[in-house]
Amino acid sequence: MRGFAELEQAIMNVVWGAEEPVTVRTVLERLNDHRPQPLAYNMVHTVTEILHRKGWLTRAKDGPAFRYRATKSREEYAASLIAQVWETGADRAATLLRLIDEMDADEAADLRAALAVRSEEGRA
Repeated sequence: MRGFAELEQAIMNVVWGAEEPVTVRTVLERLNDHRPQPLAYNMVHTVTEILHRKGWLTRAKDGPAFRYRATKSREEYAASLIAQVWETGADRAATLLRLIDEMDADEAADLRAALAVRSEEGRA
């Protein structure tokens, strides 16, 4: 099962958190705001391009730079990780119960509300 590597995840978090497409320079600045050891521009650029080649980011030329945007939401990414678990043959019910056991009361309430909405949609 393969999720994002650490820097890939950090870059995607910046992109997902942005209100508009971002340049590598913007990503770098936001990442370095929270790091004791600053990252190099070339490293962030390389990993951003890797995410683009993997299909997680689109890019559009903006002057000499590119602006990047996510092709899928954070929730779609999380769901794809769960789908990978299902592909391993794991017992779905047991896995779901394990996840539910780890939820706090607010998360469980959110899940119940989402299931109720889904149930109502199924009746319509």
